[in-house]
Amino acid sequence: MVTPQQNAIIRAILLGDTLFTHLHNHTEYSLLDGLSNIKSMIQQAKSFGMESLAITDHGGLYGAIEFYTECINEGIKPIIGLETYVALSDRNTKTNAEKSPYHLVLLAKNMQGYHNLLKLSSIAHLEGFYYKPRVDKEILAQHSQGIIALSGCLSAEIPKLIQQGLLNEAQSAAIWYKDTFDSFYLEIQRHSNIPELEHINQQLIKISKDTGIPIVATNDSHYVRKEDAPYQDILICIHTNTDINDDNRLKMSDDSYFIKSQDEMASLFSDMPEAIKNTQEIASQCNIELDFSMLRLPEYTPPGNLGSEEYLMQLCEAGLTERYGDPSDLLRKRLSYELDVIKTTQFANYMLVVWDIARFTRENNILFGVRGSAAASIVLYTLGITDIDPVGHKLVFERFLNVERHEMPDIDMDFQDDRREEVIDYVRKKYGSDHVAQIITFGTLGAKAAIRDTGRALGMPYGDVDKVARLIPTGTNNIQHAIEGIPEFKSVYESDPTTKRLIDTAQHLEGVVRHTSTHAAGVVITKEPLVNYLPLQRPSRNDTSENMAMTQFPMEPIAKLGLLKMDFLGLTNLTILSEAKESVFNRRGIEINLNEIPLDDEKTFCLLSSGETTGVFQLEGSGMRRYIQQLKPNSVSDVSAMIALYRPGPMEHISTFIDAKHGIAPIRYPHPTLKTILEETYGVIVYQDQVLLIAQAFAGYSLGEADVVRKAMGKKIPEVMRDEKD
Repeated sequence: MVTPQQNAIIRAILLGDTLFTHLHNHTEYSLLDGLSNIKSMIQQAKSFGMESLAITDHGGLYGAIEFYTECINEGIKPIIGLETYVALSDRNTKTNAEKSPYHLVLLAKNMQGYHNLLKLSSIAHLEGFYYKPRVDKEILAQHSQGIIALSGCLSAEIPKLIQQGLLNEAQSAAIWYKDTFDSFYLEIQRHSNIPELEHINQQLIKISKDTGIPIVATNDSHYVRKEDAPYQDILICIHTNTDINDDNRLKMSDDSYFIKSQDEMASLFSDMPEAIKNTQEIASQCNIELDFSMLRLPEYTPPGNLGSEEYLMQLCEAGLTERYGDPSDLLRKRLSYELDVIKTTQFANYMLVVWDIARFTRENNILFGVRGSAAASIVLYTLGITDIDPVGHKLVFERFLNVERHEMPDIDMDFQDDRREEVIDYVRKKYGSDHVAQIITFGTLGAKAAIRDTGRALGMPYGDVDKVARLIPTGTNNIQHAIEGIPEFKSVYESDPTTKRLIDTAQHLEGVVRHTSTHAAGVVITKEPLVNYLPLQRPSRNDTSENMAMTQFPMEPIAKLGLLKMDFLGLTNLTILSEAKESVFNRRGIEINLNEIPLDDEKTFCLLSSGETTGVFQLEGSGMRRYIQQLKPNSVSDVSAMIALYRPGPMEHISTFIDAKHGIAPIRYPHPTLKTILEETYGVIVYQDQVLLIAQAFAGYSLGEADVVRKAMGKKIPEVMRDEKD
């Protein structure tokens, strides 16, 4: 007989009402365990008419900002959570038993809960890490406010105690969690081929009746669709270094760990409708709003009682005279304009922070340089951050910063690699070690790696797999492109069923996050302690800065949060230059100032034209050596143009550029208006600055508006290009 509650569920399904929310979900950021792509997972939930969805990856919050943003974009309420690991005793104990800690699902109910999740995940990694990042009950109690806890899967404390027959202890544990968190629910799961699961569920229901702790239905999803189950199985084999022929390997009990529809979940739990209803009760309680509109920059304290904008202006005025002697009205006007833009965009503090780092570097004779669009700023030139005269080189400031582009500018700094740590240590002492961290990056399964790892997981002979992987040329990082563009690869794919299975399986895993590593250069500096903004962990094993934390959020979310991210890259070439300077001084007594080396030295251009440029930064590859020999440069602008052309995209114009320079072919301009813009580069569009000037000349854009188009071209964002077409 159908109960009234069951009738209500059926009626809700027929009416299309939301009645279930998935609260226990693993994405690809549950490294080599979850297969779900965030965007696909959210779209699947949306297609089922669900209005909310949770993310609960193992031990970390890596995907939280990406998940939040995608949910908001799709009109889904994001519930930020994680499945944390709880030490059996405490987070400092390291015994064999502690290699398998308990699981516990935590969901942020409000912003206080979200900030507590940041702290809990950070403590788990920085203090409790032993095979896995662990918290303990002491830490849970300290950071429990604003958090809803779910009892977890079979590896959680209460189910484990039930399996051991310790029913009183299981009930006591449940009461502790109930008393500790804002809300606590006993998690009921129904997956097949787990003999002990039904007994555990019955005991959880009994604890619920005895204590009044509510139950909730979850599905512990690890992939989006049912048909993805075999690929997630391969992923686990890759993780555990086993293959599918090993009967004792770690694997899921069945193929039910996917994002099920509301009616599938309602049918599965038709005998306990309250467990379904409680998912909505939890979802309605969880409300967080992340603010991406604020800048959260560290503050440089100027001398006296000066404000940051006033002090920046003083430094720039002094630097203008130092750089140009008696500056012209044009130079003063350019400086005034840039300072106005910096004031409007509220980046004066940022400029002072970078100026202070550059000042420390110069005073300590550490060679450094600045890459990219920052060279276009006269403010940075007068501050001594850059050594390129942007006016003399006709560089466009709006590429670096403009009022139309609502994002932080990038000032990427290169240091001699043997002294990079000195600069980072200075920044840590200046702003506090808990305010400075390295930035995480994620390694994904590329085309070749996906084939090799999949082959091993399928138990195929190494030689057979290696032959297939070798057919993909370096630089082709898409298996589908290889099938379409490489005849030999297509042939083995179509002719051999075993190879076809290998390639098809690898395609499903291609692009999945495989591991974390430390970004080669990325450093974040914050005003308040880092853990107020983002979760932290230890850096990758191969990193030398063992005492320095690493963020769990990558570059893009850090920028989205309004935090100051900088590139501090160590360059061997700068170290070589430093050692060369030192060697000349020790042997000849001559102090070389690199900024005073002439840029029109004939012997230097003869050497470059010979193609003997091994060891010369950017000019040492075989292709570049051939082109520089053909170009026979006689100016720095020739060399910089060749470097700009020698990258995917404009490479096809290299021969046009060389022929036009030597008069072999006439210089052609796409339109007479563009002559003044393209004269320096023989009619070829080489630089992004030229793109801005062309958009301004042809379409009447402001340089700031033109920069939006320039960025869309560079980042290949078709929807922006379509919007700007008219």
